[in-house]
Amino acid sequence: MTRCTLSLTIGSERFELFHGRGETDDATFVWLPEHRVLASGDFVIWVFPNAGNPRKVQRYVPDWAAALRQMQALQPEVLIPGHGPVIFGGERASQVLDDGAAVLDSLTRQTLELMNKGRTLDEILHSVRAPAALLAKPYLLPKYDDPEFVVRGIWHLYAGWFDGNPAHLKPAPSAELAGEIAALAGGAATLAGRAKALAEAGKTRLAAHLIELASNASPMSAEIQSVRARVYAQCTEAEPSLIAKAIYRVYQRDAEARSSA
Repeated sequence: MTRCTLSLTIGSERFELFHGRGETDDATFVWLPEHRVLASGDFVIWVFPNAGNPRKVQRYVPDWAAALRQMQALQPEVLIPGHGPVIFGGERASQVLDDGAAVLDSLTRQTLELMNKGRTLDEILHSVRAPAALLAKPYLLPKYDDPEFVVRGIWHLYAGWFDGNPAHLKPAPSAELAGEIAALAGGAATLAGRAKALAEAGKTRLAAHLIELASNASPMSAEIQSVRARVYAQCTEAEPSLIAKAIYRVYQRDAEARSSA
């Protein structure tokens, strides 16, 4: 049976508080046993769990899933999420909690299986997929965080920051590497031109690599920064995740400022 961390009686109402690791190490969800009401906090937010934010500290995906299973075991009749509408009915509440735990469990299991086979982070990022049927649920749409970001967090939790590429262990300065590649390609403008073509063809991930090389090789070129701004505008347009959109927009604005300086 799930045990509470702290029990409080306020007036005539009993509140049971449970600790879990979710968006923070000290996350709490609240249970009102007499009413069978569960306040999940941000463990449930009516989108895919915010378990892999690239601008935040380590988050613990297996613990997050375990907390959702704890909540499910309480058999709530009413679920009050951190964001979004209140969920009424034990069956519906159980389904939401079970699906949230299932998608995180799946990402964890797939990632660890590949890690145990010696795969690199790059290989894992492009192999692991959250179950499409779960991501299609209205309360698990990846509109804020991104399952790929969660995979990175799982890797970091179990393997640290080294991604398995020996060139990244003690890398050369980005500007030096960019300069070498630009020289081999025939100049930074050539890289920028190819990045523009790739972005227009919908290959925004590859375009971002090339435009950053061009920018690092020739950071003061207004022409290259103009292309960089367009590339990141297209990256933003291609992304469903609000976190990814926000980060791309930061670099789009940076490029726009440089191109007009």
